Amino acid sequence: MRFSQLLIHTLRDDPADAEVPSHRLLARGGYIVKAAAGLYSYSPLMWRVIKKFMRIVREELDRESAQEVMLPILQPKELWTSSGRWDRYVTDGIMFSLQDRKGADMCLGPTHEEVITAYVDTAVSSYKQLPINLYQIQDKFRDEIRPRFGLMRGREFIMMDAYSFDADQAGLDVSYQRMDRAYRAIFDRCGVKYTVVDADAGAIGGAGSQEFMVVADTGEDAILYCDACKYAANVEKADARLVAVPNQGEAKPLEKHATPEVRTVQQLEEFFSLPPQVMAKTVLYHAVWADREAVVAVMMRGDLEINEVKLCNALDALAVKLADETQIRAATGAEVGFAGPVGLPESVTLLADLSLQGQTNLLTGCNETGFHCLNVNPGRDSAAPAFHDLRLARAGQGCPRCDGELQEVRGIEVGHIFKLGTKYSSAMGATFMAESGKPAPFVMGCYGIGVSRTPAAVVEQFHDDKGIVWPRSLAPFEVIVAVLDAKRPAQVELGEKLYAEFAARGVDVALDDRKMSPGAKFKDLELLGFPLTLVVGRRADEGFVEVMLRRDGNKEEVAADSAVARCEELLAGL
Repeated sequence: MRFSQLLIHTLRDDPADAEVPSHRLLARGGYIVKAAAGLYSYSPLMWRVIKKFMRIVREELDRESAQEVMLPILQPKELWTSSGRWDRYVTDGIMFSLQDRKGADMCLGPTHEEVITAYVDTAVSSYKQLPINLYQIQDKFRDEIRPRFGLMRGREFIMMDAYSFDADQAGLDVSYQRMDRAYRAIFDRCGVKYTVVDADAGAIGGAGSQEFMVVADTGEDAILYCDACKYAANVEKADARLVAVPNQGEAKPLEKHATPEVRTVQQLEEFFSLPPQVMAKTVLYHAVWADREAVVAVMMRGDLEINEVKLCNALDALAVKLADETQIRAATGAEVGFAGPVGLPESVTLLADLSLQGQTNLLTGCNETGFHCLNVNPGRDSAAPAFHDLRLARAGQGCPRCDGELQEVRGIEVGHIFKLGTKYSSAMGATFMAESGKPAPFVMGCYGIGVSRTPAAVVEQFHDDKGIVWPRSLAPFEVIVAVLDAKRPAQVELGEKLYAEFAARGVDVALDDRKMSPGAKFKDLELLGFPLTLVVGRRADEGFVEVMLRRDGNKEEVAADSAVARCEELLAGL
């Protein structure tokens, strides 16, 4: 490929909306061009990067006997209602939905569990056809409330989604491990630093779930991990070792105290001279289910925080959010800051974190503005709450699996694997004839990789103050032969010769034959981030060229007749 024939359009300044390095550098390098919020056109260079990543994905999945298919992007509502997910996705507000000319409800697929389940139900009738693993690489759509970070959080993106079908749980375990192995090989080949963490299954559902996270300071997700035992989890899923608080002894008589303008845990700590561990703050949430909405109350130990993802799962709700002031007053009869279990209407569901189980003589609100209660004993002074693990784990807390301490890093989710079990097959009536001679639901797994997101995550790890530093496996070209002065025949002739020699030896090479100043050309090449540049410059007529490594900036002058061999040695080291 000749740069004089390649569409390259670099920018001098960063886009105004670029907040992270990958967005800034991919936009400045002309790799992506914004069409609208969360929508991007991919340039020829960017498409080469994505195709290289696609090839890696296909090779590793095919190695594990997965088979590629292509499923419809436009999907009928009936499929989604048969699985029970239409309401969840509509409530979350992330699904693009529309009506066709006949008035039928449709959606643009954010994911394809329903479509693939219906397809396999039609195509597979016997256990003898199992296991199978089908995957596709395709555009997906999510109506993000706040698209940001370029390719990290867009409304249209490219994803690999795979689905395994087995006859039983043991078969699913094997399929899951094979995909885990494929994922590790994929991200190893990309050369990125990543970690695998326990994760919440979210709207996809299912039992087991793990995320593959590229470690980056700009990552949207917090990862908690333990060096001692290698425990790692997304903060939405993470647990922490609970530091037990001594029981406050036999239940004492309930006391009601005036606490004017005392609302927060810190204010209560000062007012009562009590530690937050003996307090139970009560937080009200507005919960949404498929068929109803309601306010619920959640009790949490005063020194701990509520994990809203765990709360949503405990309620089996579609979504939860903090109740507003009007909802709090309607449910408790009090202003914000005085909610508690005492006097809470029976219509309000009461939950409590496991940290409060068995505790006595708590300090709580009592649903009356300006008052709190001492010596509250749930079950005696209020309804008995339903206990769940609702705590938000934090760095510095104890590891749940060993005596170590949790630490935090930021990460970018690039892959996710789930054990779905029979969640979709049972709901949709998708069955096969089992070895027993009776119909049985398929046991499923699903697996996703962000095909357009991963290259952006790679840039978050591989860049410097000059631009992108692509790893060899994803670089648009491995080697650039750069002719510094296209008006000098000696440089042009040698550049053409070296370019042809690289191509003949199967090296992914491009010839930068653009007519521009050396300084501008070098700035462009540094920004675009190709692993190796062979500069044909002022000593071309003497038979010498300069080899430049983008990764560390090292330069060396070599004889032209040995330049290709030397470049191959350097590439092998990358």
